[in-house]
Amino acid sequence: MIVIPEHRIREMKAKGWWGDVTLDDLFRRHVAAHPDTEALIDPFNAADITGGAPERLTWAQSADAVERLAAVLHAHGVGKDDVVVIQLPNIAQLSIAYLACLRLGAIISPAPVQYREHELGYIIGKTDAVAVITAERIGKQKHGEMLVAMKPACPTLRHVLVLGETCPDGALNLDALTEAVTPADRAAAETAARAAQVTADDIVTICWTSGTEAQPKGVPRSHNEWIIMGHGVIDAADLEPGASLLNPFPMVNMGGISTAFIGWLLLGGALIQHHPFDLQVLLKQMRDEKIDYTVAPPAVLNLLLQNEAMLEGIDFRRLKSIGSGSAPLSEWMVRGFHEKYGVQIVNYFGSNEGASFPSALKDLPEAADRASLFPRLGEGFEWNCVLHDRIFTRLVDPETDQEITGPGRPGELRVKGATIFSGYWRAPEINERAFDADGWFRTGDLFELAGDRLQFLKFVGRLKDIIIRGGMNISSEEIESHLMAHPAVAEAAVVGAPDPNLGERLLAFVVFRPGQSATLPEINAFLTGDRHVAVYKQIERLETLEALPRNPVGKILKRELRQSVANETQPA
Repeated sequence: MIVIPEHRIREMKAKGWWGDVTLDDLFRRHVAAHPDTEALIDPFNAADITGGAPERLTWAQSADAVERLAAVLHAHGVGKDDVVVIQLPNIAQLSIAYLACLRLGAIISPAPVQYREHELGYIIGKTDAVAVITAERIGKQKHGEMLVAMKPACPTLRHVLVLGETCPDGALNLDALTEAVTPADRAAAETAARAAQVTADDIVTICWTSGTEAQPKGVPRSHNEWIIMGHGVIDAADLEPGASLLNPFPMVNMGGISTAFIGWLLLGGALIQHHPFDLQVLLKQMRDEKIDYTVAPPAVLNLLLQNEAMLEGIDFRRLKSIGSGSAPLSEWMVRGFHEKYGVQIVNYFGSNEGASFPSALKDLPEAADRASLFPRLGEGFEWNCVLHDRIFTRLVDPETDQEITGPGRPGELRVKGATIFSGYWRAPEINERAFDADGWFRTGDLFELAGDRLQFLKFVGRLKDIIIRGGMNISSEEIESHLMAHPAVAEAAVVGAPDPNLGERLLAFVVFRPGQSATLPEINAFLTGDRHVAVYKQIERLETLEALPRNPVGKILKRELRQSVANETQPA
């Protein structure tokens, strides 16, 4: 299925930004070129996750598994443009499932393993999914039984295919079915794959926005749209063909898929999976697997640099780049990894919609810049990153819709280019709001222009995360970044608490570090004294939590925090 307008396809290909190679083409090339090298490696604790023994598959073994699964799917009526929901953790079989589906031209809809009946029912209904691939259990949750029980309420859902030694009634046992595949079954599936005539412009995935503020939105992406994102990742990290990638991010959205799955297919090395996040498991993998690249949240990188004994035994002659993002990076951490270990920390800004770009050493060599700034991509600026002339950005005043060309004024980031999707899945009304009259995607992210030539973009918050206090706009992310610099604060989220006089007041939900705390006056003294924050941005209410609520991909659920405040004002 192609949802990208024909004129856009012609434009992208005329400029050389898109091509005709599919992800299956990339996979087959590596199978032919080096069949006996390792390709897919399970986390060594896979048995704790799904009950199955950890696998280490070569490219040839991976190809065999893909052919078997494709044959099973074809035999059960799954074909081109059918949607298959896949809910698996980061194990080798997740990549196998993706490859089998895209070979047949079926559309993959990845679901985080934390999703339950409500979220899964929404996705199945929104996409008319015909099949679900999952595991008998993921952790302690019986996913197979759960999805079989959902079938009566999902009229399009024909099959629940389950990995595992045991299989609930009403589901199909994938282990037994793939084992029983015959040469004739393989040939039939291969014939179907050729007949599907999958192009590089066909949809590969429908990923889902985090739903932090509203119902999740489906984001369809084609082979070409994924491939260009993968090129951006491996270019920013200076990765070479054959690189080994360690992936601790859920392979269900832009962060995990572009880095792990697409990067792996482009480089032809090994993909070592990790899930759920466990620091000790991750460190053992970093030591034992001799990796070239991994990704980690800023808080984890801060912790490792503060406890350097944890890093002993890691081969930093190979591991030269680590990706991070989704939260403010510490200049100290970025500088420390480079000076002590020769590792560049790549700061990524990204979204499922493709408004994604890196801040890398090749363009921002200074640690302070790379921790907080991004290249301003667009006409008039030249950068070294491969995406520099393929993504275009502008800042727009969200109230006047006028372009911002000077420093110090927050504006909504709007983006065009080869990485941007063409619209949300089955959501015409939302798409009308998502793009402006000139076709720029409205990201909802607030940036300022920075640098001596205004050559940088500085993230200052989300448009919907602006707190309006007495007519003054305050970015919650700005205050959160200051709070995170406090030595006692581990995590922080700032929201607006309703106020009859000022409209809103600043409310901070804070998780303190073990054994530490701070009072509201101490926090504000730090903000106005150490951080030199304006007085009107001081915290007016402080709530302490053991942990902040987060969605399955790790984003803070501010709607829950806001709702907790709203509930306080409701009549009894």
